[in-house]
Amino acid sequence: MKSMVEPLEGNKVKLSVELEEQEFDRALDTAFRKIAREVRIPGFRPGKAPRRVIEARIGKGAAREEALRESLPEFYAHAVREADLDAIAPPEIDITAGREAGPVAFDAVVEVRPTVGIPGYEGLQVTVPPLEVTEEEVDHQLDRLRSQFGELITVSRPARDGDHLSIDIKAYRHDQTIEGLTADDYLYELGSDSLVPQLDQELRGARVGDIFRFNAPAPEGEEATFQVLVKEVKEKQLPDVTDEWASEASEFETVAQLRDDIRERLLAVKRVQAQLALRQGSLTALTELVAEDPPEALVNAEIERRIHDLGHRLEAQGADLRQYLEATGQTGDQLVAEAREGAVETVKADLALRSLADAEDIQCTEADLEAEIERLAEGLKQKPAQLRRALEQTGQMGAVRSDIRTAEALKWLMDHVDVVDEEGRPVDRSNLVLPQQAPEGGATATESKPPTSEPETVESKA
Repeated sequence: MKSMVEPLEGNKVKLSVELEEQEFDRALDTAFRKIAREVRIPGFRPGKAPRRVIEARIGKGAAREEALRESLPEFYAHAVREADLDAIAPPEIDITAGREAGPVAFDAVVEVRPTVGIPGYEGLQVTVPPLEVTEEEVDHQLDRLRSQFGELITVSRPARDGDHLSIDIKAYRHDQTIEGLTADDYLYELGSDSLVPQLDQELRGARVGDIFRFNAPAPEGEEATFQVLVKEVKEKQLPDVTDEWASEASEFETVAQLRDDIRERLLAVKRVQAQLALRQGSLTALTELVAEDPPEALVNAEIERRIHDLGHRLEAQGADLRQYLEATGQTGDQLVAEAREGAVETVKADLALRSLADAEDIQCTEADLEAEIERLAEGLKQKPAQLRRALEQTGQMGAVRSDIRTAEALKWLMDHVDVVDEEGRPVDRSNLVLPQQAPEGGATATESKPPTSEPETVESKA
């Protein structure tokens, strides 16, 4: 088989392929064997009729047409691998010779992944949140812990935020009580906005015995009438911060030890947040350098992937896309439009990282490939050798290599951007490293993958 690549406009190439006669003869033999299994010929069992008998019965044209239809996609895929083309869309194939007889040749016009420009990638700057832990932040976390040990004490003063009020609440619409918003002796924390926002407005300054009525939208959106009786106002009294309390509330003997632990935990959270900001900020800054619009073929593939993943997540929760659309009030077109926004940025980021890998000559070594195959095999519960054979047979090894190169490109980028704080001051990268991330010899903050989510609060072990 001979092949030649000719660049075209619009990220397309024309792949011209000429087949050796014996190559297509093998495809013809395969086509005749298939036809022999499907066509009944008197005197022969299915699949046992000789080729010349089948030719005499159905003619050579039908078998040749079958051979062309079945074999050209394989010949095309082989030529794409041989030419090392990164095709991103189905090809348009035109048979230029051999449709009726003789040597076969065809042209395949296909869109390939473009190379985008990333001018100025060497001088990017990324801002990360502050790493300093303030005493106010430690006090706040300490108060959260104290709140768990607080005691509700009845008070006679007007209610204020943070108080817990015992109320009778009734919600109705057209004399019809609304279940879920009606209860007696309901303990409500003022300032929590956990029912309807107007309830907190009415309760501020209220005293025991106050009764009030108001109209407000219920959680589902339709307006309802609410009637509330204040029966009791309770203030949460927090325990004094003493060494005795610290030893009861935590594993530490003194308040000083407890505060040190909270400080360390807060610092760990801030380091994680800074790592996440460094990763996302680096990727965003690089993507913003791309002026070209990404190919529709790649965007549409990413949209399909996102919606497919959403469907799988919903299925795991016992739901489907139709129910999701009903619950969110979206149409299918709106869901696609929403997915498109993220898909465009994802594709641009991928193209930018590929260009960076080319610019910095970042390669995928055999050791990198082996390590990635072992990682994938472990997740799929397969043997690495088995997975490797499957990837090679399905032509996906190139995609694995590309994923490794883009991941390495992102690491390179994170190591080379200028990192500053919110005041524009340089940040020492060593401050971004969590203690468990730094093996002997030191490590950068990018040598460990940052978590995909961050803790919301810091609690000491009780």
